[in-house]
Amino acid sequence: MVLNIFTLPIGFQFTSPGPIIFQLGPLAVRWYGLLIASAVLIGVSLSQYLAAKRRVNPELLGDLAIWLVVGAIPCARIYYVAFEWQQYAQRPEDIMAIWKGGIAIHGAMLGGAMAALIFAKIQQVSFWKLADLVAPSAILGQAIGRWGNFFNSEAFGRPTDLPWKLYIPLEHRPQPYANFEYFHPTFLYESLWNLTVFGLLLTLFFSDLQGKIRLKIGSLFLVYLTAYSSGRVWIEGLRTDSLMFGPLRTAQMVSLTGIVLGLGGLAWLYYFDRALPDVVSPKCDRAELPQQSPEDQ
Repeated sequence: MVLNIFTLPIGFQFTSPGPIIFQLGPLAVRWYGLLIASAVLIGVSLSQYLAAKRRVNPELLGDLAIWLVVGAIPCARIYYVAFEWQQYAQRPEDIMAIWKGGIAIHGAMLGGAMAALIFAKIQQVSFWKLADLVAPSAILGQAIGRWGNFFNSEAFGRPTDLPWKLYIPLEHRPQPYANFEYFHPTFLYESLWNLTVFGLLLTLFFSDLQGKIRLKIGSLFLVYLTAYSSGRVWIEGLRTDSLMFGPLRTAQMVSLTGIVLGLGGLAWLYYFDRALPDVVSPKCDRAELPQQSPEDQ
């Protein structure tokens, strides 16, 4: 990342060095792909670590990761292309060019959730137990992945003169803002928000392990859904390239739905003191590792 320092001691601008790390002939290694791959690898390792802390079989999380990638990434692309179909209908060869950017996190969440439900049913494990273990990895992956927007000079906000402004090359500016050079770095806002949510989730997770609080199964995922969606609502309002459903910003509508579902789920767990519907009953859940006998320890 290149930072150009202004004369003001607290002023700087973000300037992308470009989407490609290096190129060897026709082979180009792109920041976007590297960040997604890094997010997956870090996320799997973290989920397996948290699973071991919960006495859940870590191998389940490794297997689930394959299902999540297969379900999430294609759905993230399909979701994006569907709302930008007018653009891609003119360039159908770009529909599969995911390395150029253009994936929607809400599409990834929907695809990942469907894949996880199928996986949980097949493996006879609690969907919500898996969701709680994946939630911190998911939000950390989102924080990492947002930097792909920076390198691609996309998903930025309205023009601004704030000290942390983002320079956008002319070829990437929307036509109404062609005469503006500096924009809100909404990728940075969301990345920082996601890191804050990540810290909250880990704090709750380890506070529960230490007996300071009591988390019910599914609550960590619901906190993730509510907190992420809350940040996305206001950050999306700054963007110039939102996916639209008529006059409405799709991400804001979906995020508001996420907030309602998250808060409703938490109320169901704690106010009404009811368990969330699951694909298996607690008695049939095969997720937990067997207790070790003293001879085995």
